[in-house]
Amino acid sequence: MTIRDQESIKGNDPNTTVISAALTGALTTRDQCEAIPYTPKEIAEDAAAAREAGAAIAHIHARTDDGSPTYDTEIYQEIHDEIRDRTDIVVNFSTGALHAPPEERIDYVKEVQPDIAALNMGSMNYAKYSDSREEFVFDMVFENSFDEIRQFVTAMEDSGVRPELECFDTGHIANTRPLLKQGELGHPLQFSLIMGVLGGVPATVENLAHQVRQLPASANWQVIGISRDQWPLVAAALSMGGNVRVGLEDNFYLPNEEMATNPELVGKAAELSRTVGREPATPDEARAIMELD
Repeated sequence: MTIRDQESIKGNDPNTTVISAALTGALTTRDQCEAIPYTPKEIAEDAAAAREAGAAIAHIHARTDDGSPTYDTEIYQEIHDEIRDRTDIVVNFSTGALHAPPEERIDYVKEVQPDIAALNMGSMNYAKYSDSREEFVFDMVFENSFDEIRQFVTAMEDSGVRPELECFDTGHIANTRPLLKQGELGHPLQFSLIMGVLGGVPATVENLAHQVRQLPASANWQVIGISRDQWPLVAAALSMGGNVRVGLEDNFYLPNEEMATNPELVGKAAELSRTVGREPATPDEARAIMELD
């Protein structure tokens, strides 16, 4: 059996890899990594550079000029316009946030209409624990009720925006079933399997294989490995026929533990993809694979 015959490919393309670049995040700061972009122009320049390095999708959390997270529609519009002035990369807006009401997290999606918008598929404890300090760095509850999920799905459907189903655990994948049965979600489906967040599924190759087995047969999927667990999961996903996400939202470091920029992280993912015989997809190829209009 070759990589092209594996059931784990699902709806992905065995010959190409869709690489997403998560450029900013909501919690990361320049105190942690000075290469994180804040302004619309900086985000757009990183998106264009990531595209040249091999990314087909840019995943974006908007920031104010001082780096604070924002849900301001005008800022998201400016980011979108700045990106479109520079590159054809597929634009993916986050809708995830702690302690922000759903309306605040969906209005900019309805107004700006990116290609894709991330949709968190369940509630969870969301924490980070420091082994060296033996204490929690943060400890929160990430709440996403079915009512809120349905609200987001409807808004995205009405706006012509593809939901990216972000699943932090196996139960989150199962949460898609009633929405599919009721016709609120429809194929093609796009899943992100996030691994390594405390409160979600641990970042192991065995768990990745288990997560992929739960997906519908035609689903597109990518892995999102958090922190330095990212690279083993990227390697495993590429061998399984999966797509991958890298970027400073998730991890600051190259496999050799050097701190990186977004384009450098994408470049390493593209190199690994070619090593297993899969060429990084262009934005147009990604749109075809994922059946994006």
